[in-house]
Amino acid sequence: MLDSAIKYKKAFVFLQFNDKNYKFCPSSEEWKRGEKICEFLEPFYDTTNLISGSSYPTSNLYFMQVWKIEVLLKENLMHEDEVISDMCKRMLGKFEKYWTQYSMVLAFGAILDPRIKLSMLEFFYSKVESDFVKCLEKIELVKAKFYKLFDEYSKTDNASSSRPRSSSSTQIAPQSAGEGKGKSKSIFYEMMAYESQTITNVGKSQIDLYLEEPKLEFAYHQDLNVLEYWKDKKHRYPTIAMMACDVLAIPITTVASESAFSIGARVLTKYRSCTLTEKIQALICTRNWLHGYVGNEDDTSFKTALSNQGSNADIDKGGEDEYGGEEFDMNDFMINEI
Repeated sequence: MLDSAIKYKKAFVFLQFNDKNYKFCPSSEEWKRGEKICEFLEPFYDTTNLISGSSYPTSNLYFMQVWKIEVLLKENLMHEDEVISDMCKRMLGKFEKYWTQYSMVLAFGAILDPRIKLSMLEFFYSKVESDFVKCLEKIELVKAKFYKLFDEYSKTDNASSSRPRSSSSTQIAPQSAGEGKGKSKSIFYEMMAYESQTITNVGKSQIDLYLEEPKLEFAYHQDLNVLEYWKDKKHRYPTIAMMACDVLAIPITTVASESAFSIGARVLTKYRSCTLTEKIQALICTRNWLHGYVGNEDDTSFKTALSNQGSNADIDKGGEDEYGGEEFDMNDFMINEI
């Protein structure tokens, strides 16, 4: 709203001279303050669109977004504008109430981001933690937990790889025309096996080798698909890739799942207040199966609609079936509703 208004601030000035009823035109000082507030709130707007949307962002984005908000709030505590300074103090108070301790598991997602790893994580903690000793303690705790999680995955991976394989998995040399391709593939697999053996002989684990590799630069990999990255690296770092699939799949928001209830009011209206709960759930599920999820609707939540069902159940007793609900044709209802 501020961004749109600032673009047309000259139009508001002309409107003040042409329309006598327009008496609240902002002064030049108020416009300047509006520009400062707009600049201050822009990062919060971007973070809200990312986390509160239904795009299902991977967990590696969580740490950086929360860290960015905390840094912005602390940097603007002593802002020259008293309004923004007071706003930051109140916002930081609520931030510390809910976000004093970062999620340990979601911090692992940041380490599994090849643009961040542990080196950038150390920088993040140093920006928000003034006490150097506490900063080191937090970093060491995250590192120790991360290595412990990797060890658990290594045990699982070793247990599965030690099982005897069936004879059906044995490669058979291709014949005739496909023989050339088969030989080239076998050579490629031998090369991969040698590389894997060389890495193991060095005496370093996969996690050590991954962390020692140079991290990717943000400037050239802003739109990096982290899941695709680990899919490509699964042969070089099989255990870390398996761990990354689980950690990065952790949802950082519940908005997308909770918004599913917003379509409830379109099914349970005041004219269908006697519809049974099971039928409503079946309707919503069937709609999603047929047409996919449609969200972001400004309707009353499904839970609220269900809570009102009991109070409206006695409005109309006519046309009810033996279970107390109205007679109901699923096909006709789906055609009308969908």
